[in-house]
Amino acid sequence: MDYDFTALPAPDRYRLLTNFIGPRPIALVGTRSEAGHNNAAPMSFFNVFSHEPPLVVLGIQNRGNGEEKDTVANIRRSGEFVVNMVDMALADAMIVCGVNFATDVDELAFAGLTPVPCQQIKAARIAESPCAFECRVERILDYPRRVLIIGEVVQMHVDDRCLDASGRYVNPETYQPIARLHADNYITSDRQFELKKPEALIPHELAQITPPEKVTA
Repeated sequence: MDYDFTALPAPDRYRLLTNFIGPRPIALVGTRSEAGHNNAAPMSFFNVFSHEPPLVVLGIQNRGNGEEKDTVANIRRSGEFVVNMVDMALADAMIVCGVNFATDVDELAFAGLTPVPCQQIKAARIAESPCAFECRVERILDYPRRVLIIGEVVQMHVDDRCLDASGRYVNPETYQPIARLHADNYITSDRQFELKKPEALIPHELAQITPPEKVTA
């Protein structure tokens, strides 16, 4: 099948993109309302963008009536947000935070999550999250129905249990973030494997490599 995205209706583009680009990591984005309430919203249009400078990117769709979501309004006003990573222990609370609450509802309290003061920004991070990134807005790109927010990471918090003995890498037995597939389907990273690229090969060695056989149904 071939799809002409210049002619395809938006719902079909969304279905195809989110069905085939995955799994997508989930950012449980924490912000603070103008009145001081904690807001948290899960975003699966999210990823790391750069390490120098350290940037993450969020893609946030407007509401069905065209209005911006509270997360976007809070980020525009404050210029900051927290990305809380989500594992299985946090999954149920993450889904609760996805409900369209009124602006004055403290969503962390409603979901039974524990707010912890950040070190460099005013928004609260989530104590139950295995890893959290304090971010300041680097820039905001506006499209007709979507906003792209690029944030610079200024502080990172990692639960010690998620690190290996050297403290340099994650421990895959204890850090197993979940990610979104399509519709209401998610996946967890509890089955990990290693693939190591070969060392640099000289041309005659490269020519001797036998390509893998094609698998036929």
